[in-house]
Amino acid sequence: MDHPDVDLRQLRAFLAVADALHFGRAAERLHTAQPALSQQIRRTERALGVDLFVRTSRSVALTPAGRVLQGRARSLLAQAERDLDEAVRVGRGEVGRLDVGFVVSALPLGPIERVQRFRERHPLVRVELTEGYTSRLLARVVRGELDLAVVRDPDPTDGVRLTPFRSERFVAAVPRGHRFADRPSIAGSELVDDPFVFFPAEAGALATERNLAPVLSGGRRPVVVQEATTWATVLHLVGVGLGVTVAPASATLAAPDTVVLLPLTGTHESELCWATREDDDRPVLRAFIAGAD
Repeated sequence: MDHPDVDLRQLRAFLAVADALHFGRAAERLHTAQPALSQQIRRTERALGVDLFVRTSRSVALTPAGRVLQGRARSLLAQAERDLDEAVRVGRGEVGRLDVGFVVSALPLGPIERVQRFRERHPLVRVELTEGYTSRLLARVVRGELDLAVVRDPDPTDGVRLTPFRSERFVAAVPRGHRFADRPSIAGSELVDDPFVFFPAEAGALATERNLAPVLSGGRRPVVVQEATTWATVLHLVGVGLGVTVAPASATLAAPDTVVLLPLTGTHESELCWATREDDDRPVLRAFIAGAD
């Protein structure tokens, strides 16, 4: 059997008459003329191939088919409204899922608080968080495992859109007994002969060069004697005397008291960016980034 061609407007008109059992009152409720409403009900009955109302000069009553349709129409219209509302919410970025990665060193600058504010404004969007360092987060964005990542000093990556949103100064971190520990500030090049504790090169070429830029300004390159994959570990190793390092200021907020932090002269800065796929323009992603500004 072919499905009858009945649209939502016809169902709403039928319900108005079925509920009122009076064409005049139903027409007033729908803000339409009574003859036009009567014609619309006739078209609906022809489309269905059954009578929905028993009409006399004095009364209007539902037929058995009309009584069945009254309950079904109410359910159909309610579901249609829910579906349309969901479509609108998806279009506005209010429904969906976001997988967000972040570098731990960015935490003091508030990206997770921004995620929480987004969750409060968009409770129907599920946000999943993953930590990592920049190069691995970028790779996961490319593979589609992450929708967005907060990365630091990222290398340009094919297929990835990078949107800078925050920059900050670097500081030197030295052991408390270091010869420069009592200085009010230091030029990075003065540390070039010290052993360095640093991230592995695979963390990102640009991140490595930006962090070391204050030291490289003298034309020489320091020797990295120990690597670690988190700033917390790097700073702990500095604190026990394995070497010195240069770090973004926010990454040193939890430095142990065995570490002395020294402002660096010069204008070298670390840059935080949102990383997204270039072909990903979903409303939920646009809503997240817009709300994070």
